[in-house]
Amino acid sequence: MACPFENDPVDEGAALLRGELNIRPVRVIRPRIDVLAFPEYYLFDRFTSQSIIYIHNLIRPYISNITNRSHALTSQQILCVALRFFANGSFLYNVGDAEHLSKATVCRAVRKVCLALKWLLPMFVVFPGHKPVRAIKEEFHRIAGFPSVIGCIDGTHIPITAPSHNEADYVNRKSIHSINVQIICDAAHIISNVEAKWPGSVYDARIYRESNLSNRLQCGEFDGLLLGDRGYPCEPRLLTPYPDPEPGPQQNFNRAHCRTRARVEMTIGLLKARFQCLRHLRVTPERACDIIVPCVVLHNIATIRGEQHPALQIEDADDDPIHLPAIGRTVRDTICNNHFRI
Repeated sequence: MACPFENDPVDEGAALLRGELNIRPVRVIRPRIDVLAFPEYYLFDRFTSQSIIYIHNLIRPYISNITNRSHALTSQQILCVALRFFANGSFLYNVGDAEHLSKATVCRAVRKVCLALKWLLPMFVVFPGHKPVRAIKEEFHRIAGFPSVIGCIDGTHIPITAPSHNEADYVNRKSIHSINVQIICDAAHIISNVEAKWPGSVYDARIYRESNLSNRLQCGEFDGLLLGDRGYPCEPRLLTPYPDPEPGPQQNFNRAHCRTRARVEMTIGLLKARFQCLRHLRVTPERACDIIVPCVVLHNIATIRGEQHPALQIEDADDDPIHLPAIGRTVRDTICNNHFRI
């Protein structure tokens, strides 16, 4: 009986014969899935085929392979692989199994699409929006009668795998490693500003204070107000609700403020419902930020084009439990007394 730990002499002989005859093993290429061949109802909660073609036309120059050697993926296949990852949030090898691709190929495809979509950020994410400022204010005013609003602001945590460097910086108040992302949106759920670079331990107020948009608002570049929760300081251009409202105008102010600001909570819920990968990113913090921004761009494209979305999941309110100075009390009191008296 031959020892099971020794090489099979038959296999060795076959290898020698192939070498002498210069016979290469047959390469088997598995068939790949044509996503656009599926019916529309299969894609309705992600993107329709027309929207996929639209996105493909935008980023095709940035993701196309230089050569078709080795059965390289087409630019359309690269985009569909990345969209599957964004929508499902599965492991890369799960996406590869579904698309008949290796994990390395899926990783390269997702990376290409992420970098290409980041180039489109200034085109699709514009503050205060693509519409005239007056139209934006009117849309917000129709919600609850709150005047001069050009955006609602909030922060959301995107869970990530614990990083190997500076791990403590990414632990948020819920003891979860995350990226704290600042989102500003308009009344139509279109995101007009995103800050995706801060660790989970950083408070919403600091992210806003350090942002370029905060300086632009303080300089009077924009004619309008932001609405935020109690995690932000009350400023002349950023209004928060009264901490202990008195009956009458202050309670009316808080009710209108809450109804109007709910748009940003709904927008964040839509973003995470459409792109399940944002429920947990198993990548480094730098790569996580490179995935969050493309998801925001895709969200705006889907919203502008009227795409349907999965069931909305609104997160619980998560105000920062810190005391912040209210330097915008004068503006808040003026609006309260002029617009919300009984």
